[in-house]
Order: sequence, then structure tokens, then C-alpha cells
Amino acid sequence: MRLEVGITGKTFKSAAGGTHEVLAPMKFSLQSGEVGVLIGPSGCGKSTMLRIILGLDRDFEGHVARPPEARIGMVFQEPRLLPWRSVEQNVRLAAPDVTDAKLSELFKILELEAHRSHFPGELSLGLARRVALARAFAVEPDLLVLDEPLASLDDALAGRLRDEIATLVASRSVMTLLVTHSLDDAIRLGDRLFFLSPRPAHIVQAVPISIPRAERNEAELARIRAELAALQLESK
Repeated sequence: MRLEVGITGKTFKSAAGGTHEVLAPMKFSLQSGEVGVLIGPSGCGKSTMLRIILGLDRDFEGHVARPPEARIGMVFQEPRLLPWRSVEQNVRLAAPDVTDAKLSELFKILELEAHRSHFPGELSLGLARRVALARAFAVEPDLLVLDEPLASLDDALAGRLRDEIATLVASRSVMTLLVTHSLDDAIRLGDRLFFLSPRPAHIVQAVPISIPRAERNEAELARIRAELAALQLESK
């Protein structure tokens, strides 16, 4: 499985008839088992790019190539759960063929076993985000897209959920594209980091991280942060 993104431009027309350039030319690819991270300022066009990659927006210049049979799992910025369905029902609606064993495994990793019969209105934001992750992984995706899945969580909860995402990604060969504002999330989860400019977005730097996620202790993470800081200073 391989995802190839070759966007040459994306523009919007305003109500007043003006044209606004959202995405400048950019090109990158992802392989199965690889986690790519898009890091950029608010409003630079990250969500627009995700819509293009997912095939929800076809009004752009360039191309996006992914295997036509690829299954896609999506985790939005908001959990987007059906409030009249239980946790288990929300997951099974997205993945009706998921086995009981697979569902139990997901719920165990994401600490949702005790919440199977709860409804979204009974869940904290952290738990709701876990359900959204379970729903995405239950379809056994070939391409997983995570749009700021840890936003608005406190540091401790974000850290636990980040570890759970790493466990799930490591357990299956899936192309993963993560959008985040957090450098800490990026260096803990990513294999390649794509730093984006303000609008119109283009890739300023593409930085590979060769150390396996399981071996990124605090000392290694500190070294990666220092290397990234040096690269960013050199680019200014």
C-alpha cells in the first residue's frame, strides 16, 4: 500500500468573487506501516488537504493516488458520535463485520471495556475520543487519518491516549497521517514530519525520524527536539 500526494494548487472563491490560494504545490508519499505528521499553523490549509486526500474535495490541481481498494479510518477533531447509540453500537455501525474478539481487544487497549453500554452524553471528552479511535481501527484501515485527536485534553490524558495510539499503530501495518499542533505528539508518534508554512501551505521541511517509536526514551526525544530546533533556526 502506498499513498502519493502531488498537489499543485488549491484555491477558493469568496462570496465577493475574489480568489484565495489555500494550498501551494506540495508533494509527499507514505508507505504501509509509516506515520507521517503534518505540522502547521492554524488556518494554513491542513483540513483542506485532508479533505483532498480522503477524496471529499476533488476541486484542486494535481493528483492524489492511493490503492482503490484501500479501507480508510478517520478520526476527526470532534468525536462525532451518534448520541442515541451506545459506545459499542457506534463502533459496530462503522465496522459491522468486526469480531467480538477484535472489539474486545480494541476496548481493552483503549480502556473502554467498562463503557460499552454507555451513551456519548455520559462520556468525558477523553473517553469520547477513545471511542472515535476504536471506531476508526475497527474497520482495519489501510489508511488512518488522525485530525488533531489529542486536542483539548490535559497533558496527562493526552500522554496516555498518545501511548494507546502508538500501541494500535504498532499492532498493524497501516499508513497513518496525523495532523497536530504539538511537536511532542509529532516526535513521539511520527516517522516523518512535514512542517507546513502559513497559507498558502507548502512543505517547508520534511524531517525523518529513524529511531523506532518503542526506543524513543526521554533522552532520545530531547535530542530530536534539539535537532529540530537547530534545523528551524537554519531555515530562518
